[in-house]
Amino acid sequence: MTVLDETGSSAGEPTDARGRVAELHAIRAEALRGPSDKATAAQHAKGKLTSRERIELLLDAGSFNEVEQLRRHRATGFGLEAKKPYTDGVITGWGTVEGRTVFVYAHDFRIFGGALGEAHATKIHKIMDMAIAAGAPLVSLNDGAGARIQEGVSALAGYGGIFQRNTRASGVIPQISVMLGPCAGGAAYSPALTDFVFMVRETSQMFITGPDVVKAVTGEEITQNGLGGADVHAETSGVAHFAYDDEETCIHEVRYLLSMLPQNNRENPPHADSEDPAERRSDVLLDLVPADGNRPYDMTKVIEELVDDGDYLEVHERWARNIICALARLDGQVVGIVANQPQSLAGVLDIEASEKAARFVQMCDAFNIPIITLLDVPGFLPGVDQEHGGIIRHGAKLLYAYCNATVPRISLILRKAYGGAYIVMDSQSIGADLTYAWPTNEIAVMGAEGAANVIFRRQIADAEDPEAMRVRMVKEYKAELMHPYYAAERGLVDDVIDPAETREVLIRSLAMLRTKHADLPSRKHGNPPQ
Repeated sequence: MTVLDETGSSAGEPTDARGRVAELHAIRAEALRGPSDKATAAQHAKGKLTSRERIELLLDAGSFNEVEQLRRHRATGFGLEAKKPYTDGVITGWGTVEGRTVFVYAHDFRIFGGALGEAHATKIHKIMDMAIAAGAPLVSLNDGAGARIQEGVSALAGYGGIFQRNTRASGVIPQISVMLGPCAGGAAYSPALTDFVFMVRETSQMFITGPDVVKAVTGEEITQNGLGGADVHAETSGVAHFAYDDEETCIHEVRYLLSMLPQNNRENPPHADSEDPAERRSDVLLDLVPADGNRPYDMTKVIEELVDDGDYLEVHERWARNIICALARLDGQVVGIVANQPQSLAGVLDIEASEKAARFVQMCDAFNIPIITLLDVPGFLPGVDQEHGGIIRHGAKLLYAYCNATVPRISLILRKAYGGAYIVMDSQSIGADLTYAWPTNEIAVMGAEGAANVIFRRQIADAEDPEAMRVRMVKEYKAELMHPYYAAERGLVDDVIDPAETREVLIRSLAMLRTKHADLPSRKHGNPPQ
């Protein structure tokens, strides 16, 4: 029973304003300290930072404003009523990154293993609603053990509220998920709904069913990292866009990504002053890209030569390497670059490359980022696995994304552009605003050898020397239909340009397109191929 003194206050409670303020500071200190020094040491022993240390790395110094720091759960049973820590295992609030507002929530693994309960979920719902209303990016620092089992279905409902808000915010504000610990079961679907997923090797994992369940059902034995670690999702599944060796580097790169993104879909990406001259010539490109279409080269070297200071951020760098998706700047303006990579599978389009590029194009279009497409594509990858895997519908995803995009779109054909892949890779016929080509370009239904074998099959078969006839017909086909100016003569490209002048041409074109406005037909939404 509480004992009251003559003033009606509980014994030991402060009775004046100064005492109340001192009590407030003590409570806040307890919330900031966390559950215990032992729990903090255990977190550090795993090579992991605490949630507050992570927020300090992410946000500008001294800019964090916490929301509902003193929130506690109200659940009972299973001993929960005796353990009611402040924050309830998640820290929420807002701050700035390079002076621009960013909202954040961070699971605190030291409290209930970062597991989500009713109060925990309500805090996340609130900060997500605030981010949407304010029109500012949302970063989630994930390190949680899933739903809080002791709270039952209330915890599961909390995830539903997060998924609903992820979807409502999609294409409205940038959403970035940073995986810094385990993320299992239904919890993994929130990151999958966001724009970008970062992971840290060894300490972060994502999977729907863990190794124990996999072993029980299929008999397969596998570790957590082997099943859902950073390298698996960065190279094999494509779930993770970025993977790093440590949390500090990972969070630093999140800050860099934020510097390339607008606050919301109503703004343009931030402009940055550049000392790299807009008119800088790139004569090295004349030697970097071989004229022989069968010789490989590294497309990233082309990108480095074109963009400001050679600096770019590649998205999904290790997944579907036959296509490159990157954010960079040209004369200070942020652009999205989609480029075939001749060093991998000769730069063909396949299922994974189509999915990777389609999602990137959609992201750029949602956040007002102009798209530059660099083509050197021999076609779609042939094969039974590709056809049975649905290359038709997956390739259609990329086609749909380009056709639906209203941001400025510029395509540049470096060498090969064959068949359906040429059409899909933002050709003029599907709405590219400007299309350029180098003098080494070859735009055709297929390569000259294959075309000659089809068109002149009878003449070759009937010739006294079939091989000599084949060589002659290939040469004739190239001269008639595959010379560099064939497409320009028919208005399929706007200009054939000197490769050394590519940077200047792109920058001038972007400047002209900066005020582009395009209206889509009135509709609830499209029905893109799945």
